[in-house]
Formats: sequence, C-alpha cells, structure tokens
Amino acid sequence: MKSQILSAARVKQLLAATTKTRLLVVGDVMLDQFLWGHVSRISPEAPVPVVEFERESFMPGGAANVARNLSALGSPAELFGAVGRDQAERQLRAQLALNHVGCVGLVAIKGRHTSIKTRIVAHQQQLVRVDRETPGDLGPADTQRLLAVIKTALANADAVIIGDYGKGVVTQPLLDGVKALCRERGVWLSLDPKPVHHLNLAALSLITPNRKETFELAGLPDSTRHANPFEDKNLMQAASLLLNELRPAVLLITLGDLGLLLCQRGQKPFHIPTVAQEVFDVSGAGDTVIAAFTLAIAAGASPVEAAIFSNHAAGVVVGKVGTATVSPEELLASFK
Repeated sequence: MKSQILSAARVKQLLAATTKTRLLVVGDVMLDQFLWGHVSRISPEAPVPVVEFERESFMPGGAANVARNLSALGSPAELFGAVGRDQAERQLRAQLALNHVGCVGLVAIKGRHTSIKTRIVAHQQQLVRVDRETPGDLGPADTQRLLAVIKTALANADAVIIGDYGKGVVTQPLLDGVKALCRERGVWLSLDPKPVHHLNLAALSLITPNRKETFELAGLPDSTRHANPFEDKNLMQAASLLLNELRPAVLLITLGDLGLLLCQRGQKPFHIPTVAQEVFDVSGAGDTVIAAFTLAIAAGASPVEAAIFSNHAAGVVVGKVGTATVSPEELLASFK
C-alpha cells in the first residue's frame, strides 16, 4: 500500500515539526453559517419542505477554513484577506479566535460585505444555500493595503497558501505581488485555483486543481474517466500540459473518490488511492488537502510523503458533516 511509504512514526515526526512552522493563508475568507433542523411536512404554500429549526452554528469558510485546518494540525496560522465592517466580520473573527487562527491580516473595507454562506441542513442533508457577499474584485488601493500587511508578516513565514474562491480578493495584481514576495525570500507558495479567473498561474510551488479544474486550466475537453488514472489518456495529457506550461514544482490533482494524482516534471505521476472509509460530506476536502500538503512540506516532508499525508487528512474530514478538520490524533490513527 502507498501509505506504507509514510509510516506512523514518520507522521508523528512531521506533526511534531509542524508546531515550529509558520504558515500564511491569503485569499477569499468567508463565514459558513449552518441552520440545523428536521423536516416532517411539506409547505402548503409551495412544494418545498418546511424545516423546523433546532440550532445554529458557525465555522470559518473559504481561505479561513484552510487556516483552520492548519491550526487543527498544530501549526500557527495567520490569515490575510478582505472583510466588511459588519456582524459577519465580528462573528468570523470570533470563530477564528476559537480556532487559534491569527487574523490581524484581515483588512476591513468600507462598503464591502463579509462573505457569508448560509446552509440549511436537515437529516444530514443540505437543502439549500444562501450566499451574501459583495461581487467584484478588490480595487488597486485595497490590494496594495493587503500586500503591505502580507509583506510584513512574510519575514518569518515557512510557506504561503493562496485560496481563490472567486470572491474578488485573488486578482492578478495580488497574485503577482505575493509571488514576487515569496520568490525574494525563497518561500514555498501553494495555490488552489479557480480557472474562471484566467489568472497567470506560472511559477508556483504547488497547484491543487480538482479534475474539472485541471481540464479547464489545460483548455481540454474531459470526455473519459477511468478507475485507473494512468489509463486515462486525457487526464495524463492535461497534467503534462499544465506541468510544461505553468511549470509548478508540484501539481497535485484531487480526484474525489479516486484519491490524488501527484505530478512533477521529469517524473512518473504518482497515484494515491483514497483512504476514506465513509463519505458523509466532501465540503472543504480541498481545503484540507492543500493545508495538509503544504504543512507537511514546511515540516520537511518530500512531495510523495506530503501527498500521502494530505490524502489521509482528507480521508478523515470527508467522514464528518460540514466543513471539518482533522486532529493530529485522528491523522495518526488513520495510519495505524
């Protein structure tokens, strides 16, 4: 099994090293709101279920969930992004404090609404989601404010993760600015892409697209699907094209129930099958993958070790409801 390449003893060693790392997370921060209830009847007003409210909960979402995943694994994480001056911002900061995530890098912008996703859930099933946010990209002045804060914090950082969720924070000027800052200091830079943006993603340390995003970035149609990724000629072609055109140090393609595909220039792709025992909710699994992989790299892991590390972390979180995290104890147990 691939997991045997990474022993429980080695995982324990890496986890011990994560407490000495310092990672920055930059991108679209959100607040995830969950309204939990149960359904026992259909509305007489329309053919829709009536949810009888039971409780409400909040969690950091988007790039904030990436930072939350880092913190859960024992690494001090600092978050950088744009928020409004509203109740959602106050609730988000409170949640970040509970999750031990530094939020001095959250820049409050007048006239902007803090992104909040409200999910209504009944009987473990999401019925509907309502999004409240300010559309449009950050302006040049606000982008420069954010870059100035990142530059100050980058002096002692071991790695940076950019989470692009299409909410306007990750623009080409911001990406170029962060790339230049990381290049100057030799800092690892990971990015979870959003192909609809058409950003220049060249010269990054790590890109973590899912299958759909891989084909969109490559500009190729996805007309096949095989249980064995190595027999999927279209996927192999798309991966090769991205490696040659974007030249990342590592391309890590998330394949859902088929696991992960690790690609590096000049090396044969490495497939890591999923280790998930049960899948209840894939929300936030990509956040866990990029967080765990980058954290493992910062702690001294090889790319193959980091891929297996992150695959096990994702296997734990998909067995939970809602955007979830994995603890060091849960991660270790998955290797035993």
